[in-house]
Amino acid sequence: MKQLFFLIGLLFIAFSGNAQKMKWNKNSVIAHRGAWKKNNLPENSIASLKEAIRLKCYGSEFDVHLTKDSVIVVNHDDVFKGMTIGNSTYAELQQQLHANGEQIPTLESYLKEGMKQKGTKLILEIKMAKTPETTIALTDAAVKMVKRLKADAWVEYISFSYPAVQRVLQLDPAAKTAFLAFTKGEVALERLKEDHIAQADYFYTIYKEGDWFKKAKELGITINAWTVNKEEDMKWLIDEKAEFITTNEPELLFDLLKKN
Repeated sequence: MKQLFFLIGLLFIAFSGNAQKMKWNKNSVIAHRGAWKKNNLPENSIASLKEAIRLKCYGSEFDVHLTKDSVIVVNHDDVFKGMTIGNSTYAELQQQLHANGEQIPTLESYLKEGMKQKGTKLILEIKMAKTPETTIALTDAAVKMVKRLKADAWVEYISFSYPAVQRVLQLDPAAKTAFLAFTKGEVALERLKEDHIAQADYFYTIYKEGDWFKKAKELGITINAWTVNKEEDMKWLIDEKAEFITTNEPELLFDLLKKN
């Protein structure tokens, strides 16, 4: 009997330890393209991801594209060092380096680095390609990669393409998704709720007109605002209790949150 209680105790300790490790950072800070600005790191690099993790940001946002030979790479624009990603092979892109000597990351390498920790979420933006078909192909490939690496717990998906967000949910109904918008009126919160999209991820000035925050809470939808770099705008969003704020200045946002 004593041995049984001892074994139960060990299992409880192990379970508690694993549960503790899986507790994600509870703050509103999402580092835009990683935490790159303060230390002059390349945007969307492994180095900027590591810095976002070191700062204990809730999330590190990054962007993905498909190469000519169907490798998913991490970069904001569809051009890397003068090379159009969709017209270049991964081997060709590797010939150019970030300023810190890094190669352009693949989605696989970025996810594997992010999965070494269990505090910061990986906010995967599916970029809109030149055709809707290519955007969906990128979406399919990205979700397949996340599934293959068993990275589901780390990844949240965002996109300016509504069909891409819907496609993610077709492939993985349990995925957390957000729709990106630059202008008001693109998609109402009620539509997001109807389509099981968990978050409105809109340009921050959109929220300054209307009752977005009240309505979102009524619908059970979270709000993220991007890209917020000025102190006064951060303070306003903090006061409005926006769940998430995407910024190039995560250090400043952390300072303001401590004072709030």
